[in-house]
Amino acid sequence: MKIKRFLISLLVLFLSAGTALALDFSADSINTSKAGKITSKIFYSKDKFRTEMTKPAQMINIVRMDKKVMWNIMPAEKMYMELPFSLENKPRVDEKFEGEIERKHVGNEKIDGHPTKKYLVTYKVGSKKEQVYQWLATDINFPVKTSAVDGSWTQEFKNIKMGPQAGSLFDLPKGYKKMQMPGGMKFKK
Repeated sequence: MKIKRFLISLLVLFLSAGTALALDFSADSINTSKAGKITSKIFYSKDKFRTEMTKPAQMINIVRMDKKVMWNIMPAEKMYMELPFSLENKPRVDEKFEGEIERKHVGNEKIDGHPTKKYLVTYKVGSKKEQVYQWLATDINFPVKTSAVDGSWTQEFKNIKMGPQAGSLFDLPKGYKKMQMPGGMKFKK
């Protein structure tokens, strides 16, 4: 159960971080929160993304927005779980946040070799206002870092490689068996 909560937390953090996902890319993703640090490799292509983690266990997550499905793949067991994926949770396709009401340039920094413009972004979630800092790399027009103003979480991309990703990255591996959800758990579609 800890791994499942961990994966869901990673997915939520990834979806809420405001990445520039209109482009195809691969990168190392470092997500830091009160729960700890999660490092993964991310591959993104239109309507598909894949994350690969090795700790706390080797796990691959593939989201296929075109099929409205998410697969949690466990290579050691040669098994996978299939979960519904709501298009309401689709990652943003540019650096703008859904519900964004203000973006203020607050400085310039260099991050992982990229010149960036640092913004204070204010956006609404329901009736509540949230704020984050976002560092937009000016050389690749990509948000290389996003952080809650209160420091409660940060997502940073390193070793970014822009360009097409192999389609096979987003398919289930051959020979893997579908695993049923433990304890009869069901997810709403």
